[in-house]
Amino acid sequence: MNFLLDEVARATLRLAEAGVGSPRTDAEELAAFVHGVRRGELHAVADSDFDARYWECVARREAREPLQHITGNAFFRYLQLKVGPGVFVPRPETEIMVDWAIETLRSMDVADPLVVDLGTGSGAIAISIAQEVPRSRVHTVEIDPEALKWAQTNIDETGHADRVTAHLDDMRTALSELDGRVDLLISNPPYVPTRDSGAIPPEVRDYDPSPSLWSGEDGLDMIRDLEKVGRRLLRPGGAMAVEHHDGQGIEIPWFFPEDRGWRDVLNRKDMVRRDRFVVMRRADADS
Repeated sequence: MNFLLDEVARATLRLAEAGVGSPRTDAEELAAFVHGVRRGELHAVADSDFDARYWECVARREAREPLQHITGNAFFRYLQLKVGPGVFVPRPETEIMVDWAIETLRSMDVADPLVVDLGTGSGAIAISIAQEVPRSRVHTVEIDPEALKWAQTNIDETGHADRVTAHLDDMRTALSELDGRVDLLISNPPYVPTRDSGAIPPEVRDYDPSPSLWSGEDGLDMIRDLEKVGRRLLRPGGAMAVEHHDGQGIEIPWFFPEDRGWRDVLNRKDMVRRDRFVVMRRADADS
């Protein structure tokens, strides 16, 4: 074992003792970041090239600062995004919802699909759709000015500013000019119950911006509002996907009843088979 790998082993123990959920992965990611290599290349770093700044980064992670804030990057599908203080760090679970959205758009008989992403944060969802559905036009909304700066940076740096338009606005009232025209609406809204604040990991509670987290006592306030937004924005036959918290999957389909023009309301699971997002369609005009 070379010196760096020995230090990674020591860092792994420290992070595990601090309660970090993935101590080995995070220790290796920090080592790769500091030394400018891939995780699989750590063994090739010469002992003389060890950078003591590694232990500064480990101390920050030990204090439960998010890994992505330390490295300044978050990976989402095929994207490497800039993140940091003031923006919600995208999660792997959301990639499953985006996969559904992309497949749904590809199956539509629409040449240039119109998409709305509500509560964009870093822009991960909107940029992924623009990248993987090349003729799509995406409007993305964020109420937090600091978060929107991160989204705009990522939109510009990934080269999708021609088809992704960012709006500083409240997702509940935004984009009235698109009423009844949207092919697909997607959102990872705030859904954490305020009653659960004591159980939230410090990486989330202390670093993700509050507007991206909390949504009333049961965590469902914004999702209730999104039902009205979907009815307003979607065209007949348009599709919608909304991410939600563990344990909310039973309640949310009831917010999208048939008598309000919804059909095909289903819960979808994430990679560990937990209900993670709900999908639905607006009824066709002649149904």
